Amino acid sequence: MTTRWLSGQEHRTWLYVLTAVQLLESELDRRIQRDAGMPLAYYMLLAGLSEAPGRTMRMGDLAAFTNASQSRLSHAVSRLEKRRWVRRERHEVDRRVVLAVLTDEGYEALAAAAPGHVRAVRELLFDRLEEADLAALQDVAARVLDGVDGSGSARALLAERTVPPA
Repeated sequence: MTTRWLSGQEHRTWLYVLTAVQLLESELDRRIQRDAGMPLAYYMLLAGLSEAPGRTMRMGDLAAFTNASQSRLSHAVSRLEKRRWVRRERHEVDRRVVLAVLTDEGYEALAAAAPGHVRAVRELLFDRLEEADLAALQDVAARVLDGVDGSGSARALLAERTVPPA
């Protein structure tokens, strides 16, 4: 099989995308650690739970939503349990299923961290875009997601999310 090497423009674009995503995540993590005392991964976990029905998700679904391995998610949930932000429960019907539940204390921590996080996302990303860029960026991101999400589980979880009112 012959390798289809990247063209010069493709190579530059790839480096820009990769670097931008890595630096954006790093800067968001740095800011939320500084401002709210939690890593970005914990914020995203709490945010995912806050948008789920009953603020509850199966651990497997939460792992998929946060793109974490089961062991990494279990470790994170253990730390959040120590802060009383999340608790684990067994599913009422299928006792093999473990659920993660966002507590009131966890919701309060998320609510306190959210304004700073949203300001950072706006400053670092959306304030740099024109209105027409939003639809284009979402379309490009969706097409890339389709290419890397073979099972479609990430796309399905995103489709289930509620969008906060403007």
